[in-house]
Amino acid sequence: MKIFAISDFHLSNATDKPMEVFGPHWRGHWQKISDFFRDNVQEEDIVLIAGDTSWGMTLEEAIPDLKAVDALPGKKFLIRGNHDYWWSSYKKLNDIGLKTVTFIQNNAFRVDGYVFCGTRGWTIPDGDSTAEDKKIFERELIRLRLTLTEGKKCMTQGDKLLLLIHYPPYNARFEDSPMTDLIEEFGVNKVVYGHLHGVHSRCAGSIEKKGVEYLLTSCDFLDFIPIVVY
Repeated sequence: MKIFAISDFHLSNATDKPMEVFGPHWRGHWQKISDFFRDNVQEEDIVLIAGDTSWGMTLEEAIPDLKAVDALPGKKFLIRGNHDYWWSSYKKLNDIGLKTVTFIQNNAFRVDGYVFCGTRGWTIPDGDSTAEDKKIFERELIRLRLTLTEGKKCMTQGDKLLLLIHYPPYNARFEDSPMTDLIEEFGVNKVVYGHLHGVHSRCAGSIEKKGVEYLLTSCDFLDFIPIVVY
């Protein structure tokens, strides 16, 4: 079993938001991703998807995009991104009836010695942050603790703990934050995140902080080819 990661598909099967408007490199991006899945991902493999899956504003608009992900090989674990406005109640998400997609929402799942947990996260506060941003960040910090706590409950000796988070859990200078402090406290092995686009945006595909590896998985940063996490 391999574990892959990729994020920020920004699919629009039921909406008119083609990603080509952000540059020619996005042209045919879903085809390239799909071809890789079919050629390299086996049914038993895991794919971690760190948010921004669909441009849909409602769950109904997002369902064609979610079904497109569901149709690809592998077992996918998926969290919410900042553009996933369609993300509804956990029950409604699971009632869609997808066969290969598992939604993570402040909970955790264990598969063959690996535990997956996740939450959306938020921008790390700085001197320019608004009161509203700080309020959202504090709420997301609570959710991060919740999902990590659930992850720890799932673990047995020798397991590896992986966190999916949409926003990078540090600032542009890769400095420690309350989120990285929690990640270290709970002994996370690897963190996959997205949100950042383009090679000029904090272009560090992998960094290590205090024994934790952080992996940027935005699909355009990866040239639309999922990375192998384990």
